[in-house]
Amino acid sequence: MKTTPDNATSSPDFSSLSAAELVAVINGFQQQLASKEEAIQSRDARIEILEELLRHKKIQQFAASSEKQPNQIMLFDEAELEVEIDELRDQLPDDVEEESPPRTSRKRRQRGFSDKLLRERIELTLSDEEKAGATKTFFTKVKEELEFIPAQLKVLEYWQEKAVFEQDGEERIVAAYRPAHPLGKCTATPSLLAHLITSKYADGLPLYRLEQMLKRLGHEVSRTSMAHWIIRLDDVFKPLINLMREVQNSSDYLQADETRIQVLKEDGKTAQSDKWMWVTRGGPPGHPSVLFEYDPSRGGKVPVRLLDDFQGILQADGYSGYGKVCRDNNLTRIGCWDHARRKYVEASKAAPAKGKKGPPSKADVALSHIRKLYAIEKAARDLSDAERYRVRQEKSLPLLATFKTWLEANISKVLKGSLTRKAMDYTLNQWDYLIGYCERGDLHISNVLAENAIRPFALGRKAWLFADTTQGANASATCYSLVETAKANGLEPSAYIHHLLRHIAQADTAEKLEALLPWNVELVRA
Repeated sequence: MKTTPDNATSSPDFSSLSAAELVAVINGFQQQLASKEEAIQSRDARIEILEELLRHKKIQQFAASSEKQPNQIMLFDEAELEVEIDELRDQLPDDVEEESPPRTSRKRRQRGFSDKLLRERIELTLSDEEKAGATKTFFTKVKEELEFIPAQLKVLEYWQEKAVFEQDGEERIVAAYRPAHPLGKCTATPSLLAHLITSKYADGLPLYRLEQMLKRLGHEVSRTSMAHWIIRLDDVFKPLINLMREVQNSSDYLQADETRIQVLKEDGKTAQSDKWMWVTRGGPPGHPSVLFEYDPSRGGKVPVRLLDDFQGILQADGYSGYGKVCRDNNLTRIGCWDHARRKYVEASKAAPAKGKKGPPSKADVALSHIRKLYAIEKAARDLSDAERYRVRQEKSLPLLATFKTWLEANISKVLKGSLTRKAMDYTLNQWDYLIGYCERGDLHISNVLAENAIRPFALGRKAWLFADTTQGANASATCYSLVETAKANGLEPSAYIHHLLRHIAQADTAEKLEALLPWNVELVRA
């Protein structure tokens, strides 16, 4: 006999329900189905975002940091590359005209050596027997070689001559002039101090490596002593840094950026917490300066303090901390297209792998718009400010309008929370700032000069990792300011810092201090 299993599910009996009740039941089922479909869509969207973030983290950890895209270097797939370019063009509005790429001149190989290098003539002569009977002899240059002269340590012994005069039964001693040392009692000469500063802050060598290098040259100088000298020099250089800040803030266009620094001993903060190194770049024409400033805070009060008497245009990324100084000082703020572009690059790299003939992603289309803006800037690089302003008004502004229209039309089609959506939100939120560079010909499309100035600090940070104390962080900010300002003015940093150390002890007036500014010194340009 057939039996029904105990766990069998019995079908509901709707035969006794009226038509209205049946409609209500059906509506209930439809609502449950819609709710389940919505939950599934929400789950799928969440999975898609998490997968994208996972790909992005893998790229950050293991991939090269270059912003170049994979389809930019397909050297052996020219046909497929042309197909991708055509498909990318199809995504653009019809009224957008592409800029023809500027012709790049091939970099010529350097032949011979610089005339600035010291030269020594070495004559390879014939013996008397070899040239016996010759009617004449002459020399021809057959080759040039680059010689390396190893560094060496030398002890300078100062012997001061003193003369004794007798007058009225008393002796009077006159001593020869003794040059003032910037640190007073110090066993390191200005040349050694300049070498230490340049090695650490221009070349990224930590002090423990310099300690080993000096030991190999014949004398051990402890890293503690070197750190102590650099910290003491912060007070010596401070009046010059303050003067540079005054000159910089007298201009009408500055760029600003900030990056993290770890300081182990900072009052009120743990060693692991973020502290910040701020940088501002700019200055009047012909007087550029790059000034670093350490502060444990990233709050808006920091740029307010640094830019206290600045009036003009401030270029920075989208960080809200710059908003306070712009409001308080009534500054005009413009944005940075590098920051916006970088977000699309990250989104493009983190996108799922697609076939060579697959359609370009929204991030790729956005990048194509941005590349056109940069192509215009590259073509106008050597133009005057007035001509560059005209080019931006005629070419860049229409491209920007087209790009904004595309963003507004496509942003709703992109998943919220995805990298592409975040990039599009950032671009639209910062739009009024991002287009600000078109208002003048001397403004830059990006904050690249400030980023380039802060890059040596970021590279050096990988070598020495952290600052021990607040005093060390302040001294590092001062040294980076001197190194990068020297480079901005075309000076070799070591020569400029050596010049400062030889003369700053005698700079007891404002005129003497101004003579030490990098645009006022007469040194060999780098």
